Amino acid sequence: MAAAAGEMAAQAAQLWSLLDELAESDPQAYRRLLRQQRAEARRFCAPPQPRLCLRARAAGAAARPLFVNVCGWSRIPAPRAPADPVPVSAGALQEVAEAAEHYSIIDVAYNPDVLQRAEEDTEKMEHLIHLTLKFIEERCSLTLSRSYTIETFKLKGSLERMQQSLKGKQMPTPPLSQNPRNELTLDQLLHSMEVEDCINDPVLLQESVKQSKVHLIEEITSTELPEELSTPVYEMLTVKDANKKPLKIELKIELPKVSSVSECDLSISKDDVIIEVSEKYKLQLDLPELVDEETTTAVFNKGKGVLLITMPVAKAEH
Repeated sequence: MAAAAGEMAAQAAQLWSLLDELAESDPQAYRRLLRQQRAEARRFCAPPQPRLCLRARAAGAAARPLFVNVCGWSRIPAPRAPADPVPVSAGALQEVAEAAEHYSIIDVAYNPDVLQRAEEDTEKMEHLIHLTLKFIEERCSLTLSRSYTIETFKLKGSLERMQQSLKGKQMPTPPLSQNPRNELTLDQLLHSMEVEDCINDPVLLQESVKQSKVHLIEEITSTELPEELSTPVYEMLTVKDANKKPLKIELKIELPKVSSVSECDLSISKDDVIIEVSEKYKLQLDLPELVDEETTTAVFNKGKGVLLITMPVAKAEH
């Protein structure tokens, strides 16, 4: 185990060293590499979306209805093989008492690809629903009636309540926080594609001990994100030509606790800059001029611990 961990650490160090060299020697190529991952980053950070609402009921004539919001969430990994368990995340069971009705509600999330395959095959959907209800029984210590109905609506309750319920059970992520633009560092992107790094102490559920010894569902456990980060020292300068027309904006940020550019999560738009370093720094600045983010370059000086960002001012449209 120790040898394997050491080998993985060495491989990671070699990868980040290559990325550091690319960032310093060819900032444009480095930015292209990050842009290629941007679409996957946005997909990975998208909030859970409702796909199906089930109406079930606990055993017993007097039991109140149970609504199960089945959602798709890109942060839940898909099974790597058909025989592998299906990862699932669930919020807390909630009791709702309204003027006209009293019911229970729980939110369950799968990878969107899992739900897409189920929606294309009636038998697969029935199997997934069966596993979902068995999972809820086990997780909430309930005995549910075998009958259920699929509601005409996709979500019971508000979208905000559902998303907050599931986000309270977020799956583990690499130790770098997300920025407000839903973009990730390359480190997070690479880790997000590895199922091993997405599952931490899973709770396993079997459909039936007599029928199968294969785990069919595994619950994704929660994790907490880093708290408030400090603001690094920075200097921003607008470079102008002889006619005092802005040419470019140079931003120098001191990051003494950073040893590699791979730790930096940098996002640049036409009018602002956001940089975040896990558990260390966070800086968001409004720019004095609109810039061309496509030609912007960023170079990290490891010796001085300084990140220099050069942002050409956008040309005025005629």
